[in-house]
Amino acid sequence: MDFRDSPEEAAFRDRLRAWLSVHASEFPSSGDEYWTRQGEWHRALYEAGFFGLSWPREYGGQELPPVYDVIVDEELARAGAPPRPSLGYLVVGLGRHGSKELQRRFLPGMINGTERWCQGFSEPGAGSDLASLTTTATRDGDNYVVHGHKIWTSYSDVADWCLLLARTDPDAKRHRGLSAFIISMKQPGVQQRPLRMMNGVTTEFGQVFLDGATVPADQMVGAPGDGWAIAMTVVGHEREPSTLGYAARYGKLVRQLAARSDGPVSDELRWAAVQTEMLTHHVRRRLSEQLDGVLHGPDGSLDKLLMTWVEQTVGHAALAVGGTEDPDLLSAYLYSRAQSVMGGTSQIQKNIIAARILGL
Repeated sequence: MDFRDSPEEAAFRDRLRAWLSVHASEFPSSGDEYWTRQGEWHRALYEAGFFGLSWPREYGGQELPPVYDVIVDEELARAGAPPRPSLGYLVVGLGRHGSKELQRRFLPGMINGTERWCQGFSEPGAGSDLASLTTTATRDGDNYVVHGHKIWTSYSDVADWCLLLARTDPDAKRHRGLSAFIISMKQPGVQQRPLRMMNGVTTEFGQVFLDGATVPADQMVGAPGDGWAIAMTVVGHEREPSTLGYAARYGKLVRQLAARSDGPVSDELRWAAVQTEMLTHHVRRRLSEQLDGVLHGPDGSLDKLLMTWVEQTVGHAALAVGGTEDPDLLSAYLYSRAQSVMGGTSQIQKNIIAARILGL
């Protein structure tokens, strides 16, 4: 397998490097300021031609092979720039299940960054067991009226729109009574409260209270009761590391830790180096399969477990090298602890692998 750039890819990489040499230092890559300015970073990448590369041209993308997204992720990590804003799971969800009218209305603003989005799935009592959610959407003429409470909602403080999962049929079985909506976050009946993380970040996550918020019936994604299928499309894409962005950043941190280490390299750092190399080759294989049109389905749970193991291994190495004295390395360790919960817990991923891949 040849991982070298084609002439076209090499020219794209050179153009991106030149742009990053000027602009990468203008944007913070961590902390509250990163989250505050992420929309600005999104628009800067898009206007320079480095965002939405593999998405449909009809909605503002460039319809390039996904390898170009990989090049962007690699070069952002190399330059120490902020990561590419994570929106692919929403684009895929709306692109696969939404009507043409919804796609034409919402995908362009999602891709070019002029409209900000969040995902309203998890609730205080319904995280990994998403089908137990209690947020309701009740039909009232041409609208649905929504009551409920969402949590761990990234970008909720700045979002214009939310892909919301709510129960529309309380008498149906758990999975079949759910529907998905595109709901405005800028309306009466929607209240957002920030959640402070243990690494000090205050603006990444929020909790959203919905008390009589309304959403037009024609902004339902799919048909009534299709919510579970849409949710599985979204989280399935969210769990699959189809680019090298994660591995590139983990690998860079490992190299930085190695450069800082005095004397013999610790066992934690050695194992982190092995793990990051393993993940790099794994996602390259996934990318190759993606280029061949292979859809992975429940295999995304395998990918999610691998990402969790690698990020937490790198986090332990950061703690071993920097202890609690270096705030950046301590933050890397603290953030890594969340990986086994976010996007579906590791226990849930193991259950999916057992049931849907191994047939147990």
